[in-house]
Amino acid sequence: MIETALTLPLLLLLSVSVYEFGRAFQHWQVLTNAAREGARIAVLPGTTDEAIETRVENYLEAGQLNVPENMAVEIVHDDEISIGPDADDIASASTVSVNYPFEFMVLQPVMRLVAGESEVGAPITMNATATMRNE
Repeated sequence: MIETALTLPLLLLLSVSVYEFGRAFQHWQVLTNAAREGARIAVLPGTTDEAIETRVENYLEAGQLNVPENMAVEIVHDDEISIGPDADDIASASTVSVNYPFEFMVLQPVMRLVAGESEVGAPITMNATATMRNE
């Protein structure tokens, strides 16, 4: 009984942590692919920023992620990137960055109980960036 009382909370914490970090990794993968999809659209001629943001949001929804109000999609057009070993080898590109607030389902509420209403229990911001050459 005593051994179970000592080890069960640790085992539950380990199990929940594995689940939570697996969920965070899945969110990050979907977020990275959404940034790539946005960059694919951004390099096409005549594409608007609204179309790029819509593509990113649609990809997030298809990946079963909600699109929060405080999610930010930053788009930079005609960014010069190096494409070769020489300093003169540059090309224009488009960069899409997506900032997504992520909150752990179990770990952050537990941290709020332990540490109070501080920065410890606040959502973390995941960031994914993709750059592609303009066509």
